[in-house]
Amino acid sequence: MSYFSRISNWYFSKKSLPYWAIALIDCILVFTSMLFVYSLNNGLIQTATIFWPLCATMALYLCCYVVGFKIFRTYTGVFRYSSFIDLQRVSKAVLLGLVIALVLHSILPYSDFFVHIRVRAILIWSVLSLLMMWGMRVFVKYLHDYTFVNKDAEKVFIYGVRDGGIAIAKSLGTQDSVKYTLSGFITDEAEMFGRMLMGVTVYANDNNLIALMKRKGVTKLLVSPLRTERLRENQRMVNDLINADIKILIYNQIQEWNGKSNIKAQQLREIEIEDLLPREKIDINIDATCRQLSGKCILITGAAGSIGSEIVRQVSIYAPSKLILIDQAETPLHDVRLFMAREFPELEAHTIVADIAHKSRMSEIFATFRPQYVFHAAAYKHVPMMEDNPGEAIQNNVEGTRIIADLAVRYNTEKFVMVSTDKAVNPTNVMGCSKRICEIYVQALDKAIKEGKVKSKTQFVTTRFGNVLGSNGSVIPIFKEQIKRGGPLTVTHPDIIRYFMLIPEACKLVLEAGTIGKGGEIFVFDMGEPVKIVDLAKRMIKLSGTDVQIKFTGLRDGEKLYEEVLNEKEITLPTVHPKIMIARVREYDYDSIVDIYDSLYTSSLTEDNMSIVRRMKELVPEFRSQHSVYEVLDKERFNLQANKIGNSLSHPNDFERAIINGAHKVKVETDKV
Repeated sequence: MSYFSRISNWYFSKKSLPYWAIALIDCILVFTSMLFVYSLNNGLIQTATIFWPLCATMALYLCCYVVGFKIFRTYTGVFRYSSFIDLQRVSKAVLLGLVIALVLHSILPYSDFFVHIRVRAILIWSVLSLLMMWGMRVFVKYLHDYTFVNKDAEKVFIYGVRDGGIAIAKSLGTQDSVKYTLSGFITDEAEMFGRMLMGVTVYANDNNLIALMKRKGVTKLLVSPLRTERLRENQRMVNDLINADIKILIYNQIQEWNGKSNIKAQQLREIEIEDLLPREKIDINIDATCRQLSGKCILITGAAGSIGSEIVRQVSIYAPSKLILIDQAETPLHDVRLFMAREFPELEAHTIVADIAHKSRMSEIFATFRPQYVFHAAAYKHVPMMEDNPGEAIQNNVEGTRIIADLAVRYNTEKFVMVSTDKAVNPTNVMGCSKRICEIYVQALDKAIKEGKVKSKTQFVTTRFGNVLGSNGSVIPIFKEQIKRGGPLTVTHPDIIRYFMLIPEACKLVLEAGTIGKGGEIFVFDMGEPVKIVDLAKRMIKLSGTDVQIKFTGLRDGEKLYEEVLNEKEITLPTVHPKIMIARVREYDYDSIVDIYDSLYTSSLTEDNMSIVRRMKELVPEFRSQHSVYEVLDKERFNLQANKIGNSLSHPNDFERAIINGAHKVKVETDKV
């Protein structure tokens, strides 16, 4: 290592220079400029003859520039991180010093102690001082970049040539980013192809991109926040980068709440699978949502769950008067409690450990707080678990919903928003059917209120959407854990597909639906394009940089290859939000189903699983089990109806189609009806 390198390493390994040291360096540069200019104009002999009076005079002039340094705080910067703003401050300080020096020149009495200085000399040394101070800062910054950045730094390209891309390029010179060195920009804008930007070339985003990056030894692509959406849309580019083992890093904008306002910050991180799923940006009517929720008492069930906790976070931003947060999971609810105390300390939030199926406890809570809004997110959601425990699905999902809904009616809650699932459409499992039964009840209750059969002002709104990324038990967290363990990644079927949405996006739409809903609607969300799970697994393996296997395990009990959002017989109507539609579903009369629900709940306590599911199929005739022990019930129903209808049905599929298309009216028989 050279002597120069040792000196630079020693210097940059220290902390930045203290303020007084930077101010002293600037003063020395100005004083040196003064002496140099005077010597140039008057010669070295004359300068030496009057050296001490000259020094006293120049020290007086120097004070003029010190005033500028003080006002514009030129000494507070760090040389190694100097920017254009720092150079601007130096310029303003020198200009102010020049003005004061000219004023001083006009009033300074000249004698044997003070030397006469010409105005031209003052102007020249001011310009020279400015150039020297600029040069010092630029030199130290360049020396720092040369010493630290160009050693073992990884070569990177930046995607984006506008403000976002430029900001990233500038940030590469900071201490946190010395591990990267900029080798080029990428753009989709034809007019920028081949131009030079910040000392590097701007390249086209075309089919030659990967070969170019490989040739230049580029290992990472940094994506501007302004180009993240474009990257998500360009799946070809994403696949090419992943297949070439080129890492993608994004600067995404994060919002943090400090108790008074939202704080926006930039965070660099490696791209994750959630960022690459094709989807459109979701915006909601913030003003309308704020008007409805601000100052209201809001109750949220399932508040510790994936969806419920995000609803808590989003609702809290709109300053409700108080939040009633209910969940039976103690530890996750305690985490929510700590979050509220930390992020929203001024908001009155009551975290209550309770079971929504505990009627007397729920009655006590409603009587105490009288909530004006209810967001009902509590439910058992795991399909295989509910296949084994249909009684619990009825007691928690159905009876719990019924209890909360009835209490909302009794205490005149303004609006009841229920979170449902796409598995409620043509259900093939117990969980999906239980949620469909919940939908039927709250919709029938809303219809009864509108018809005057039930006295209340409550409006019941249902929201129905598919899988949310990152929720408890969702496929992506499972895959991440399996990758950490070295695999294999378990996929149930090579052809299985699912719709996906981010938790914050889904909750935004829940709030929007609650805002625009007038009661009785089942809102369905546009989930975008479906994703093949095996392709998702392959991409996650590529992103992880590991070599793990994919294992097909077969469809689980009650699982189907694809989820639907609407029943075949249902149609949709548009709303003011392009991502939200209203499903037109079969309506049920409230009076005719009350006794059925009583009987269903009783059976969940006293009967075996097969009997419970049989009653569920009677209430929801489109419920047809798949990969389940309950398929025998569908065959039983087929044989029964075939005997009634005749030989026109030759296969269970014909029976299901007959029911759904209305070709034959099938009377639902229960103990009461």
